[in-house]
Amino acid sequence: MNIHSRPVHYYRWLVFLLAAGYCLYQILFGSWTGPGGPFRYLTIWALFLSFYAASRMLALSEHRITRRHEVTAMSAAVLNVMVVFLYWRLYFTDPALVNNGGPIIWWLEYYLHGLGPALQIIDALFIGAVFRRVWRAILPLMAIIAAYVAWAELFVQRFNERPAGSVTSGLPYPFLNNMELPERAMFYVVNAGTALGLLVVFGVLGTAIYRVTRPRISA
Repeated sequence: MNIHSRPVHYYRWLVFLLAAGYCLYQILFGSWTGPGGPFRYLTIWALFLSFYAASRMLALSEHRITRRHEVTAMSAAVLNVMVVFLYWRLYFTDPALVNNGGPIIWWLEYYLHGLGPALQIIDALFIGAVFRRVWRAILPLMAIIAAYVAWAELFVQRFNERPAGSVTSGLPYPFLNNMELPERAMFYVVNAGTALGLLVVFGVLGTAIYRVTRPRISA
């Protein structure tokens, strides 16, 4: 697909403006009731990574940069899928596992855990076609996950008293506070493995899409 075409240009402006607006909302009106504010949550990390990826895709379409930022887009896509999967799996099991039983703001939750990730993934798979050498994203993706785990365990838990669980308190998601450290460590490892699996799946999908949609060269 021609990333410099007018439809792509409009689409990327839409993705960028939505991400920018929600990032600004989190900065101004997010949950700043405890140390770390909204950045306690992996969802917000994924949002800001999506915003950065959207800004780079838009700059690429406007000829302002030449670097393709494929690793950035791949990492953002995988992190978004992880956030969406974990959120809705836990929410449909018991809403209290993710939001302590409180009400959701529909236009915020549906963007953060639905529309926003979908828009970013569509660009990465069908427009930018970034999933061609997925091994380049392994270390950056693992670094992001490790950084978030360290942030949650060493900062967020230490300086927050809520939510409280049966084992500990302060970890950003209520269910984590009901798990012993070895259990949490296994949970983190499993999800890191899931991220790698998603990267492989996206790589297979991206390769198939690229082979179908790329221009055929006449003999």
